[in-house]
Amino acid sequence: MLMIPAFVPAQAGDPFGGLGVLFPMLLMVVIFYFLLIRPQQQRAKEHQEMIAKVRRGDTVVTSGGFVGRVTKVPDSSDEVEVELSEQMKVRVLKSTLMDVRSKGEPVKDQS
Repeated sequence: MLMIPAFVPAQAGDPFGGLGVLFPMLLMVVIFYFLLIRPQQQRAKEHQEMIAKVRRGDTVVTSGGFVGRVTKVPDSSDEVEVELSEQMKVRVLKSTLMDVRSKGEPVKDQS
């Protein structure tokens, strides 16, 4: 079967000269950047700063849901030692810390 391409002339009233389809797509990219990408980058930056400032005596919450007190923060490692109870100390990666609370900061209300 023989196919002949059909050429549609640009409409006389099109002020963008055929670029009218490109403008909405560009607008969607800008909207996605400001609504999704940029806030996620800001949250990641705040999380990195929070983890970098963790120190001995801070109360932390891990991604597994454990709440404990930091007992060791070696400078050369990406791990911290967390005391879950008097008899139990565990080493966790700094990247798995979800929240870092100061020594005197009260527990946040989740309601």
